[in-house]
Amino acid sequence: MTSRERNGIQYIRQEDADYPGKLTAYSGMPKGIYVRGKLPAEERPSVAIVGARRSDSYGNETARRFARELAGAGVQIISGMAWGIDGMAHEGALEAGGDTYAVLGCGVDICYPAGHRDLYEKLLRCGGILSEQPPGMPPKAGHFPARNRIISGLSDLVLVVEAREKSGSLITADFALEQGKDVFAVPGRVGDALSQGCINLIKQGAGVADSPGVILEALGIDEKKNRGKNGEPEKFLLAKEENIVYSWIRLQPVTLEELVKKTELPVRKVMQILVSLELKGCIREIQKNDYVRTD
Repeated sequence: MTSRERNGIQYIRQEDADYPGKLTAYSGMPKGIYVRGKLPAEERPSVAIVGARRSDSYGNETARRFARELAGAGVQIISGMAWGIDGMAHEGALEAGGDTYAVLGCGVDICYPAGHRDLYEKLLRCGGILSEQPPGMPPKAGHFPARNRIISGLSDLVLVVEAREKSGSLITADFALEQGKDVFAVPGRVGDALSQGCINLIKQGAGVADSPGVILEALGIDEKKNRGKNGEPEKFLLAKEENIVYSWIRLQPVTLEELVKKTELPVRKVMQILVSLELKGCIREIQKNDYVRTD
């Protein structure tokens, strides 16, 4: 049997040949799943990256970096498109030119949260949007814990980046453990409430994710294949004017206006270079016209 498609949305039933094989191994999975875009490739490794919605800059950069390096090594990134860690994980994967997929707690035709419209559109081009909820179904509180079993089910491993003691992302970790999958957690900072959930997971036996290489090793991926001759991560070669702009960007935010003044380049040229640097993963825009390095 084959799936059905209507208005650009596929409905794939459990008995259909293209229903995700990774989900068929577990009980309690949806009898059908709605998809916009594409499904994760069965033959490629997938990692779920989840965590706090109200994350801080440390958590955001960590999620983004892990996702970027994993995606650069060919790993598919699964998450839930929520604010905070989820969104940063998707963005990191996209920066590496990788594939990333969001499982929603509403219909796949609804962008939730609404403020993630740009991300939603990117996911349709470089991955997919999935849900067990029918099109038009609004987000409801009860849908989100349930969708977490799909996030873990589609993944080979779950990574938690920043989580409070009673974080909803820990539900995903619990589902992963029930499914017999490895769970890793970023240690975080001692005494920080946003780290307590991760610290508790580690106390209970979760793996310590102190670098993306730990995750790649757990997946059986040779990290050295993704590095340069000296063992360092491959770096992008920047053009002369790109280097000029990049040299003025630090870990502390710098504005577009300041960059124009310091580089003495035309505004339009600086804006073009900033877009190029952002696509290469060298910098990111933390708010309108404010930029920081990603390292």
